[in-house]
Amino acid sequence: MGSLLLLKQKLFLLLMRYFVELSYKGTQYCGWQRQPNAPSVQQHIEEQMSIMLRKAITVFGCGRTDTGVHAKQYYLHFEFDEILPEYFVDRLNRMLPKDIAIYRVFEVSDHLHARFNANHRAYEYHIHFDRNPFKLETSFYFSQQKQLNLKLLQEAAQLLTQYTEFFTFCKTHTDVNTMICDIRRSEWEIHENRLVFHIAADRFLRGMVRLIVGMCLNVALGKIKLEEVKTALDQQIRLSKPYSVPPQGLFLTDIRYDFDEKK
Repeated sequence: MGSLLLLKQKLFLLLMRYFVELSYKGTQYCGWQRQPNAPSVQQHIEEQMSIMLRKAITVFGCGRTDTGVHAKQYYLHFEFDEILPEYFVDRLNRMLPKDIAIYRVFEVSDHLHARFNANHRAYEYHIHFDRNPFKLETSFYFSQQKQLNLKLLQEAAQLLTQYTEFFTFCKTHTDVNTMICDIRRSEWEIHENRLVFHIAADRFLRGMVRLIVGMCLNVALGKIKLEEVKTALDQQIRLSKPYSVPPQGLFLTDIRYDFDEKK
């Protein structure tokens, strides 16, 4: 009877899946995903968790971020067949680089996937106009602010909410089944010395946000017409002058799920 109970407990523990909430500054990394010849956020977390838990751990992130892109909020999941050690979060934070911060870990249902079950994602893109060396890793210095038509900037952003397909703003050589995205917010927050672009959707295509920001800036500078953007979206073709802004101003800020945490 005792051995049967032990077997049932082991089988139950094999099903334990955990979500981890974290953030990171992406300046020093090639992005979230492991790469063979460059440091990634995923690599650091997997290596340190494997050391702590004394087993090879693979983590699955809520999405890929490019080199230099940051995440104010990010989720990953992993599976582990034992009870997590005490002070898991504190211990992991001490082992990780200081530009990665773990906030909490919690058990979820074994079918919940950090990437495929996320139903809302939001990004911010930060631009500053003042020449400031302390902002260079987390904002894009833009020196042409006097040439910007802010009304057109906002109109270009709001145009996107009228469409559902976005081949126009997807990097080439992308292997996806659909270009459909449900954009729920697309607008600029305008300040005297800076701009912040806000966009939220159920999903995003590869390179999409940086291409959208570049389009808005080009429209506001008069380099492309808003009508050309409309035509490109109507016909699902690329712009004649696509512009992808640098990565350092981009932040993943909000990830949401319909999940019930196990207490």
